[in-house]
Amino acid sequence: MNTSGPLRTPSAIALSARHRRAVIAGFVLLIALRVVAMFIVPFTDTTEARYAEIARKMVETNDWITPQFDYGVPFWGKPPLHTWMSAIGMEIFGVNEFGGRILIFAAACALLALLHGWVKRERGPDAAWLATTLLTGCAIFFVSMAAVMTDLALLAGTALSMVGFWNALRGGRNARSWGHAFFIGQAIGLLAKGPVAVALSAIPVFAWVVWQARWRDTWRRLPWISGTLLMLLLCLPWYIAAELKTPGFLKYFIVGEHLQRFLISGWKGDLYGSGHAKPRGTIWLFWALAMLPWTPLLLAPLARWRKLRPAFSRTDGWRPYLLCWALSPMVFFTLATNIIPTYVITGVPAAAVLGVEMWALAGWQRSAWLPRAFIGSSLAALLIFGAGIALIGAGDGTLTKGSQKHAVAAGEVPGYRFNYYGKRRFSAEFYSAGSARCLTDAAALLALTTNGEPDVLEIQRPLLPRVPAGVLSHFDVRAEIGDDVVFIEKPRKKEEEVARVN
Repeated sequence: MNTSGPLRTPSAIALSARHRRAVIAGFVLLIALRVVAMFIVPFTDTTEARYAEIARKMVETNDWITPQFDYGVPFWGKPPLHTWMSAIGMEIFGVNEFGGRILIFAAACALLALLHGWVKRERGPDAAWLATTLLTGCAIFFVSMAAVMTDLALLAGTALSMVGFWNALRGGRNARSWGHAFFIGQAIGLLAKGPVAVALSAIPVFAWVVWQARWRDTWRRLPWISGTLLMLLLCLPWYIAAELKTPGFLKYFIVGEHLQRFLISGWKGDLYGSGHAKPRGTIWLFWALAMLPWTPLLLAPLARWRKLRPAFSRTDGWRPYLLCWALSPMVFFTLATNIIPTYVITGVPAAAVLGVEMWALAGWQRSAWLPRAFIGSSLAALLIFGAGIALIGAGDGTLTKGSQKHAVAAGEVPGYRFNYYGKRRFSAEFYSAGSARCLTDAAALLALTTNGEPDVLEIQRPLLPRVPAGVLSHFDVRAEIGDDVVFIEKPRKKEEEVARVN
């Protein structure tokens, strides 16, 4: 491997000053939009609101070992790194959307800086700006970079491992430090998602080492003993503490969440929801959707694959490395039976860099087609994301049907208890600071009319026919927000209360 600075190959991207400014401006605007969204987009059910409420409970109960699905009910589904990030943010900035998201966003910015520096070193500044802007503007990353979910923390770990591995084998003054960074990335992944993070790094690395016959370099240049010890030192204490505090965690997490979820379609053992059964191979469709609006630009070079294929055998291994990294999550999850779109995210940074590399190999940077198409896609991303954020921020909650933020705000009446009917709504619990009560059957609804306490009741319109006759006669409509109707209990006369008690 060359260790003397950026590789100036015939495929290097060279933008005009005007196009470079446009690309950088697009990147800055995308980041600005995401910052605005952190403040004004509410937590929506189920995923982000669930993890936000788990983080809020961590702050409230001061239990930093075991995340809680409900008070006293451990959440064994995921390790706590993303919960720690959100909970620390809430401790510093308050229990709100910004507090829950800010440290996840900071990690995303660090990841973008890592990727930009890596590509700049290998392919120059213009390729770095194109790849960084492309990554920021693709749908899956734009949403995840400040969402209270596990995905960004996982991606930060796998990306650090992949960049660290490459730089360690590339050699140079800091090669050993980059080798340790590989193992630190593994520890981050283990604390963010679990053993699957190791697989999502090991698969592309193993495939590339076999392809390029780099066994000796891999063995000699990675600090296997000290790196492994560092990885275990960072993550093993929590795994031990979690099992000791709530016995049974390791069996459920390792066997259930990893093996059974992967192999059993519609897995029924999920303690916190249900399996996401999809036909095998759906992960490739998820990738195409996740990369929007860039998908056509990324797939276009395949039309010239015969011309481009030799370039993968005449390089220092850079393009094969990107290809193995980009494809690994889809290959890994092709046979999985329970998947969601975010499972593609660990390969997205490499797909962004590889897309830029393919454009350069195809010679498109020497025509006006590429910069115009790139800038057009950037504008499309900005308009779509910006319009969505503006509409949500200016609305009254109608557009955020998946969130109970506005319904809880409408039902905040001193002395009244907030109740909601139907399935569990984590956003209601978050925005009510854990006081919202979920009612799931007719008996619980009827009990509101005889409990002697003033109540607020929120019901989605499709569920109104299920309400027992006579219940709503005790309530007045307080607010209507999208599909949510908020009722407030009518004041009872004193003599009626006495008669009811007698």
